[in-house]
Amino acid sequence: MKLLEPGSVLDGFVVEACVYAGGMAHIYRVHYADGAPDPGFPMVMKVPRMTAGDGAENIVSFEVEHQIMQVLTGPHVPRFVAAGDLERTPYLVMEYVQGRTLQHWLDAPELPPVDEVVQLGAAMAYAVHSLHQQNTVHLDLKPANVLIRPDGGAVLLDFGLSCNALYPDLLAEQLRKAVGSPAWIAPEQVVGVRGDPRSDVFAIGVMLYQLLTGELPFGEPQTTGGLRQRLWMDPPPPRQRKPELPSWLQEVVLRCLAQEAAQRYPSAAHLAFDLLHPDQVHVTSRGLATQGTGAWIHFKRWIKAAGMHYQPSPLPVQQIDEVPIVMVAVPHQDVSDATLYSLRQAAARSLGTRPGARLACVTVISPGQTSSTRDEDSETSVHRRYITQLRQWLQPLDLTGHQTSCHVLESGDVAQALLNYATGNRVSVIVMGAATHGLKTQRFLATVPIKVAVDAPCTVILVKQALPFERLKAEDERGRDDWDVPF
Repeated sequence: MKLLEPGSVLDGFVVEACVYAGGMAHIYRVHYADGAPDPGFPMVMKVPRMTAGDGAENIVSFEVEHQIMQVLTGPHVPRFVAAGDLERTPYLVMEYVQGRTLQHWLDAPELPPVDEVVQLGAAMAYAVHSLHQQNTVHLDLKPANVLIRPDGGAVLLDFGLSCNALYPDLLAEQLRKAVGSPAWIAPEQVVGVRGDPRSDVFAIGVMLYQLLTGELPFGEPQTTGGLRQRLWMDPPPPRQRKPELPSWLQEVVLRCLAQEAAQRYPSAAHLAFDLLHPDQVHVTSRGLATQGTGAWIHFKRWIKAAGMHYQPSPLPVQQIDEVPIVMVAVPHQDVSDATLYSLRQAAARSLGTRPGARLACVTVISPGQTSSTRDEDSETSVHRRYITQLRQWLQPLDLTGHQTSCHVLESGDVAQALLNYATGNRVSVIVMGAATHGLKTQRFLATVPIKVAVDAPCTVILVKQALPFERLKAEDERGRDDWDVPF
């Protein structure tokens, strides 16, 4: 297909300059012809390459992107406008998003500082999480396909190789081979397994590795054998190349790059959580390593990979639901033991039905509690005291297989602080007391659980007090030992 000429009109769109010419498509700025309504945002037209020398994947990827772009919504994808007929002139018209791709940071003379890389990684993770919530896995994430808006938010581009769980996977049906950009695709993609949301987590890990070290963790393999090496091989630890990198960040990156999907972050929201809460990251020997994995371990993994049977990918939404971030709002003053006990029991039930879920314990204090003393370390001391209380509250819980964290928020508006935390950290379940601050202030603060329940972006479990402790004691004295009171 020949290039479109500037000034030509196609189906009511006036073609402007070509802004990108790639191996699979050309992209032009366009605007509506006279008389058409203004969409309120600039537009581009993506026209697939379909010359005699181009492969069938160009046609198939156009059909895939046409199908998926029409159902995606939200700030992390360009808005869809129109599509052309495949038999006549195929094209996609969508929003032109202002910003720079991640490739800009990689092409700069110096690597970005660690703090900036962390923010870029969190933005990517939130964008990918939004995609997964719509049952879509990108499967071709790379620096050229991640655009960062001026406000720091990420927008994902190019869905030609993507998979939506609610539509037929045209690429899997027609091409029967691994597709994607070799440097960034996950091990399961190498063997033809598509649709696992943790494949996108792997790609984010590759890009974080690039941004931190300036190198690709697995190079740029050009053969099937070279691609298959990531089924059993670890990349050199980032701190081997950049010793000054923090161990917690290496822990995060290498977890993203685990060979088996089950060993990575269960969702992109979990990854973003660790990036934004480094003090809560549990650093293992993986994060401390400065030397690569030995040949003997790689050999054993090679043997295991040779006989591994890869399971079908989970539905992205199902994967998110099974391993949510659960937030428990724990009051810190004027609260009865029965309320604390009831919250703990509710948290235990939520975790018990969701193996791998993360538990975030949150308490909200007023700003005056850290400014009422002249002690220079008062704020740190106050936060440390409440963190200690939250950890004591956690101790009776069986947290095997669960990551936990404790957070102290300062705000004069308890409900809004909880809502902001839940929204900002993509919390899936909020557990809180029906009367959050005890009986004495219940009359004044009863609007807190109501406001949270009404405005929360997720499920809210309001917990009533358990039976009075006097009743529990009486039952125990009568020989009934089926109550377990962890105090």
